Amino acid sequence: MSADLLAEEELAAIRGQFPILARTVRDARALDYLDSGATSHKPLLVLDAEREFLTTANSAPHRGAHALSEEATEAYEDARATVARFIGADDDEIVFTKNATEALNLVAYAFSNSAWSDLPGHERFLLGPGDEVLVTEMEHHANLVPWQELCRRTGATLRWLGVTDEGRLDLSDLDELLTERTKVVALTHVSNVLGTVNPVREVADAAHAVGALVVVDACQSAPHLRLDVGTLGADFLAFSGHKVYGPSGIGVLWGRRELLAGMPPFITGGSMIETVHMERSTYAPPPTRFEAGVPMTSQAVGLAAALRWVDDIGLDRIASHEQALTRLVLDGLAARPWVRVLGPTDLVHRGAAIAFDVEGVHAHDVGQILDDSGVAVRVGHHCAWPLHRRLGVTASARVSLAVYNTPAEIETFFAALDRIPTIFGLDVDTPHPTSEKDDA
Repeated sequence: MSADLLAEEELAAIRGQFPILARTVRDARALDYLDSGATSHKPLLVLDAEREFLTTANSAPHRGAHALSEEATEAYEDARATVARFIGADDDEIVFTKNATEALNLVAYAFSNSAWSDLPGHERFLLGPGDEVLVTEMEHHANLVPWQELCRRTGATLRWLGVTDEGRLDLSDLDELLTERTKVVALTHVSNVLGTVNPVREVADAAHAVGALVVVDACQSAPHLRLDVGTLGADFLAFSGHKVYGPSGIGVLWGRRELLAGMPPFITGGSMIETVHMERSTYAPPPTRFEAGVPMTSQAVGLAAALRWVDDIGLDRIASHEQALTRLVLDGLAARPWVRVLGPTDLVHRGAAIAFDVEGVHAHDVGQILDDSGVAVRVGHHCAWPLHRRLGVTASARVSLAVYNTPAEIETFFAALDRIPTIFGLDVDTPHPTSEKDDA
């Protein structure tokens, strides 16, 4: 992958589409937003798309026979088609959810709900004592806790792949952990802490060889890498709209058509039914089966606008720009021996999230000092507590980049970071100890 910055003129034009980037914070300091891994900002055309829908076609799709409902239905289904094209899927394989967390829970509940299902194909999701679920140690809680809960409900056993000291997925015991007992493998495509890009295809091929289904959390890859579900090798994939320049309150679950057909519903109610009697109900085919209630139509319209905007720039060019910025951050941190980078220190199979630890200074204090200079980063365990425990830290600060970030912002970040040794009396020539510590 190349690592070339966008031209200054184009970058300025892109930033001009985000009015929030022009605001000031903390005593009129320019906002330096390096927290897009938590949530990205929205270009004006996304806001305009939502506003246009709400001011001209607002109505509940798939419900009325009037003109507004027809237009809302068309807008909603057009959004579904846009999402499908974005990841190389078919329209009827796209389920809109509230966010990726809900999408991942939807799949996890399909396994336990299959115990009472009579849908053809539901047997694929039956899970019980003796079966196993395999996750990784670098998962966001959204792709860990649902599987813990699934195992608790069904009596299945949770196992996990570890992480190397370099922040890579440790596949050395994959053959031992993947057996005929493994029914599902859930892993992140890109770590939200380490930036590590995992070999999903390799894991998926191994999982399929023992008959397991593969669920991928693509929250940190959808805004940065070109996704093609056909080549990725997964069975399910989830991402959130708000991390890919879209609105909050909208997420996506993609599933292979034949699997969705056999999945029992997660949330029941209006819209997802086929027939309803007082004694029992039957369910609509996917994706409607999984979209109970009035859908988030304006958010879906906004998400579609965001994905078209990303495509117009080009994901390859976005990734190249972010790689160039990531290299600036990694080189700058490497020049400061009192800082430890958590995760890969080169650009090989690496995304635009860079977490780091300052020896002897809590991440919240690091974040506070950066914020005083207008620099916004994420601090804490980033919903990846087991991973931080594995790496021997209680928390970390994280820079996460987007297409609108600039080299000047990286310079501002380092100028603010360099205040820390003076404030906390650190010896800047003393290397950060990288020995593991247990925060338990």
